[in-house]
Formats: sequence, structure tokens, C-alpha cells
Amino acid sequence: MKIIHCADLHLDSKMTSNLSKEQAKERKMEILRTYSRMVEYAKNNDIKAIIIAGDLFDTRNVSATARNLVKDSITSNPDIDFYYLKGNHDSDNFISKLDEIPDNLKLFSDQWTTYSYGNITVSGLEINKNNESVMYNSLVLDNDKYNVVTLHGQLGDIVLNNLKNKGIDYLALGHVHEYQNGQIDNRGMYCYSGCLEGRGFDECGPKGFVVLDIDDEKLTAGFSFVPFAYRSLYTLYVDVTGAMTTQDVAVKMEEALAKSQYSSRSMVKFVLVGEVDVDCEINTDFLKDMFEEYFYYEKVYDETRLLINYSEYEKDASLKGEFIRMVLGSDLTEEQKSEVIRCGISALSGEEI
Repeated sequence: MKIIHCADLHLDSKMTSNLSKEQAKERKMEILRTYSRMVEYAKNNDIKAIIIAGDLFDTRNVSATARNLVKDSITSNPDIDFYYLKGNHDSDNFISKLDEIPDNLKLFSDQWTTYSYGNITVSGLEINKNNESVMYNSLVLDNDKYNVVTLHGQLGDIVLNNLKNKGIDYLALGHVHEYQNGQIDNRGMYCYSGCLEGRGFDECGPKGFVVLDIDDEKLTAGFSFVPFAYRSLYTLYVDVTGAMTTQDVAVKMEEALAKSQYSSRSMVKFVLVGEVDVDCEINTDFLKDMFEEYFYYEKVYDETRLLINYSEYEKDASLKGEFIRMVLGSDLTEEQKSEVIRCGISALSGEEI
């Protein structure tokens, strides 16, 4: 039996933190389409169940488009069971708007609920303040079956030690937006599937879902992560040490890109690092404009450090020398000194700050 484990889809997310209004609207629809593509993947690959381990939606006010898309995906695929465990972003808005609960939509509550497929079980619990202290002792599983358990929360809040020797074979987790897995005990493992699509630069790298392939006679399983996002987000650190001009930096960015091989559909954050001279000129707005046709979206951050030879300015009688000595003798932190000097040199050179 094959099961998809996904989580943190955040359908209907506003997507406005980085993107233009038009891009945000487009990206919102792309995330809905990725959900639909996942269901189509399940249909074409003999998947019998989809576990949604929390945060199917992003807000309490679910749009009619998102609500109807999810409802139709369930009702039009009666051979696939959908296990929906609500996360901290979910509410009853979706369920309450259904005229009736489809037979293949399996829900959980604040008490352990278990569904069985012969020798395979799927159990889940929606954690709240009233049950978090008793949830471990109240979990009772049949050791002679293959037991899948689903929860939504962060490790630490979910205490793995309390789940040892409970008969768990696969713990399907949600809440962490990055694919992770590890052992619970000698028998079972835990897994965060991560989110289907990255929404911001704190969600970089491959995104998708996990396929669990269970042998219901041997009670063993294999699992694989399936990268599935339409767009990927990346943070690219570019060492620009030695650069003196924006054009020098652009050359180093081109060199870094040549090694990365990112798709043109990607969203990329360039972070400039390294040590540069006090007189180095870096215009991040110009660089952003220069590279905007490379990707769907990109941004440029300057996190370089100023390489200051203090002895050069000890006797420098210029305004720049006086300014630098004043800043270096202040009580500011090294990071603050660097930023003040950077802004001051730009101002003295007639640049906009």
C-alpha cells in the first residue's frame, strides 16, 4: 500500500512579503495547482491514501476557490482516502462549509483516532493544551500491525522519548517546512515531509512530499522524498572580496550563477559577503535591476564587511579621514561602525544612501 505524506501546504497564503501584487496572485494560484498536481500524481501512481499532517490552509477565511478545489479533489477521487489532521493555521472553516463529509475524508480530533486497512493502521491526534500532557499514555497501538501515526508540532513540543516503544513504525509530522527524518526507536522513524512549495527565503531548497510504500504482509516499508514544487527558492552567497565597483561585483555574481544552474523559474536571494575596501562602491538596486531577467524574482543583500586599515587614517587630514577616525573611536559595535562608515563614504561621494 502506498501513502503520500504531505503537510504545511498553506493554501490561500497571501504571498505578499516579497512579490509584486501580480506575482503574489500568480504564486497563490501556483500553490493551488501544485496541490492538484499532487493529487493527480497519487491517482496515476497507485497511491491509496494521502496524509495531510496539518496546515492545509493558511488562514481562517478560506476562499471559495481553495475550498472548492480541495473538496472536488476529494470527491472526484473516491479510491483515495484523504487523512486531514488540522494544524495551528487550520480552523473548522473548511469542514463546516461542507454539506456532508465525503466517505474518503478521514478526520481526527483531540482524542486518538485510528483507521485500519487490514494490517496497516493510521492514527492521529490534534494536539491542544488539554491533551498534550496525556497524549502519550493514551496512545495504544497493535504491535502486530504496521502503525502510521500523524501529529502536527515541533520536536521538543512533541517529545520523541515519550513515543519510544509505542509500536510506531512511521510518524508523519507537520509544522516544520523542511524535509527531515530520524529514528524514534529500533522499530520506528519520524519524518517531516516539509511544505509543498516554498513561500519565502526561509523556505529554500527542494520542497515536495514523501511516498511511503508499505508491504502489508511483511510489515515493512520503504519511503522516498519526491521534489514537487513548481518554483524553488534559493539563497546564493557570493564572496565579493577584492571588488571595488558594482561591475566587479556583477562579474562575481555571474561566476556564482554559472556554478548554481538554477532554473529561470526560481526565486533567488543574492547575499554579498566578504571583505571590501572602504572606497568600494556597491549599488544593490543596480544589481537587482541587472539580474531581474534571470529569474522569476530576485533580490540582492549586501552583507560585506569593510576592510579598514586603521593606520592609513591616523594622520589623514581629509574630511573622510576625520570622519573615519571619529567613527572608529566611538562606542559603536564593530558592525555598527562598519555600516556608519559605509553610509558616510557613500554620502561624501555623492551617492544616495
